[in-house]
Amino acid sequence: MKPFHRILVAMGALCFAALFVLPMWSIFLEAPQYPKGSELGVLISINKVTGAKYHDLENLNGLNHYIGMKKIEPDAIPELAYMPMIVGGIVILGLLAAGLGKRPIVLVWLIVVLGVGALGMYDFYNWLYDYGHDLDPHAAIKIPGMSYQPPIIGSKQLLNFVAHSYPAIGFYIIGIGWVLVALGWTLSRKQA
Repeated sequence: MKPFHRILVAMGALCFAALFVLPMWSIFLEAPQYPKGSELGVLISINKVTGAKYHDLENLNGLNHYIGMKKIEPDAIPELAYMPMIVGGIVILGLLAAGLGKRPIVLVWLIVVLGVGALGMYDFYNWLYDYGHDLDPHAAIKIPGMSYQPPIIGSKQLLNFVAHSYPAIGFYIIGIGWVLVALGWTLSRKQA
């Protein structure tokens, strides 16, 4: 690979480091009592889950208590402990691939990142499913057959709330990073 292609691969790999400071996903709940601009939100990063605003997480946990949902307790989510190591490994392996400049290694990196991303989305879906279906049978509000699973992506009506679940800025930056690496690999192919 030429130096330009290797630079593209390195820049793309470094984009994944943005996940250490930027959220990857967001879920917002909109309701008549929380009009546009004041809705409750959760930001999901690789190492933490926080409210979009200062008290959002506490307010969501308070509301969820009435319908029997588990509290969102970041310390109880094991993925938040090991995701930084996975992302750090992706960055290091991407930089190594750029340094070596071998096309097959770059291709393996691209495929591994897609696989890790797919596994991450599957795990996120399972987390949302468990959170929305494993309800306390002694909850104050029980509606037979009702579950409260937010969508993995998109919007969904949940009682008087509309849940909006979409990628956050970190997700778009790693998407750009993956495209940069793929571009470096593709352009180097034309050279070969």
